[in-house]
Amino acid sequence: MKTYVLGGGCFWCLDALYQKTRGVTDVVSGYTGGHTAHPDYDSVCSGTTGHAEVVAVTFDEDIIPGEVILDMFFISHDPTTLNRQGYDVGTQYRSSMFYTSEAEREEFEKARDRAQEHWDNPIVTEIVPLPRFHVAEEYHQDFYAKHPEQGYCQVIINPKLAKARKYYAEWLDN
Repeated sequence: MKTYVLGGGCFWCLDALYQKTRGVTDVVSGYTGGHTAHPDYDSVCSGTTGHAEVVAVTFDEDIIPGEVILDMFFISHDPTTLNRQGYDVGTQYRSSMFYTSEAEREEFEKARDRAQEHWDNPIVTEIVPLPRFHVAEEYHQDFYAKHPEQGYCQVIINPKLAKARKYYAEWLDN
């Protein structure tokens, strides 16, 4: 098993995508990259902690290649906007990849370089070492599956899932 820690705006979006991805065994929403010891949703949303909303995606490389996980990441959000994803604005919504080894850093950089050909503007995704990962509150875990009728899920997440299906249908469950 391998785990990537990725931030693509609101963690509910990435959680929804990777929960539906074949070969993914676990998705945990959380916070990382900040300077406070015990971040929570309210403090992270204030934009004062420096943390990003992220997911830790654990997957079986015998079922799905890491490149697919990373390419899905770059198609599921706009990596060209600094500290913003749609209506979500602030450093907590930055496009980010947190590596745990030099080999992983290189994988992330290669994925970013592959993705650049699909975007007119430069990709601004930060690629930095993983500091401490803080698990988000329970109500954030698997949010989309628990609340598919919620407005944010309908208006924001569903279109992102539809876009991912367009390119990665073979890897996604319905």
